[in-house]
Amino acid sequence: MNPQNPAQIVSGRVGMVGAGQLARMTQQAAIGLGVELTVLAESKTDPAVLAGARFEQGTPAEIEDLRRLASLVDVVTFDHEQVDPDWLAELEAEGVNLAPSASAKLHAQDKLHARRALASHGFPIPDFAEGSTIAEFDQFAAVHGWPVVAKAPRGGYDGRGVWMLEDRDQARELLATAPGPFLLEAMLQIEKEIAVMVARSSGGELAVYPVVETVQREAMCREVIAPAAIPERSAAAAARMATDIAGRIGLVGVMAVELFITEGGLLVNELALRPHNSGHYSIEGCVTSQFEQHLRAVLDLPLGETSLTAPSVVTVNVVGGNSGDGPESRLGDALAVPGAHIHLYGKQTRPGRKLGHVTVCGQDADATAKAARAAASALERGSS
Repeated sequence: MNPQNPAQIVSGRVGMVGAGQLARMTQQAAIGLGVELTVLAESKTDPAVLAGARFEQGTPAEIEDLRRLASLVDVVTFDHEQVDPDWLAELEAEGVNLAPSASAKLHAQDKLHARRALASHGFPIPDFAEGSTIAEFDQFAAVHGWPVVAKAPRGGYDGRGVWMLEDRDQARELLATAPGPFLLEAMLQIEKEIAVMVARSSGGELAVYPVVETVQREAMCREVIAPAAIPERSAAAAARMATDIAGRIGLVGVMAVELFITEGGLLVNELALRPHNSGHYSIEGCVTSQFEQHLRAVLDLPLGETSLTAPSVVTVNVVGGNSGDGPESRLGDALAVPGAHIHLYGKQTRPGRKLGHVTVCGQDADATAKAARAAASALERGSS
């Protein structure tokens, strides 16, 4: 029952930590399912709140705010990773129903933990090491050579928290400003980047989405192409890895598994245990969107069909430029592109910020991509 309106019957009460665009699109899915979504929002102008989600004002940096959200709902889930893992474990020990669990969520919150766990289960991953001293950087470079990629194990996203170190001097400079530890990787020759969304309910039901190609520019995903133009055996292997990982870590909800295609085969890069940019295409492009699927999974409802609704689906992100001019004034130009589905997130414009996305579903891969890029370009025009 909804405590504020006992006459209204709801199919579940879900709390989401975070109120950004992922929570906004989850709210849109919740309406159709009759699910009551309450978000933990820092501001009344957060994207999910503007989309009509119930909210508790607070921050994931305060455990009492997390407790207050948990007291209002049946299950707590997330639209980001920026929550103290120790606090999640504490809340779980107090009886809070987290989906995913604290132990599963840690695979998305801590890259070093994820790499070690995936390696222990035999999944193919890039060569890596932990580095906190220049001697450890030197030891890794002696085997793999310079440049070395250093990543912050926690807190980084969209290229933040990643450093390309050309030599020992740059490694010293990094250690002088940020003591680490760091996840160290060699520079890889990547043929393609792909991703798979997988869902798992608390009852163990699994659903896997088509494998997609993700196109990165300036360390940010700019395009998602479904299905990925890769050999069927590679797609099947990627899907199998995703479902195997979901079972191994006890996933509840949806998860994005990001992978590299290299000359030596598939490598698992990172996990995101929440709705993800690589799954936005599923709103129009799949029978069940990742957002509806996430709600189904965390409430242990039957999972939905994941097949594509068209032979080709392409999503292009809309990113803010330097002028401060938002895309809303150019909405008509984008909507004039046949088949363009526009999603604007209600966010303040700033350079490099994801402000929305465009999805086009079509018959021909090249024509579909051209239309999606044209609509996204129309929204970005004048913002550079």
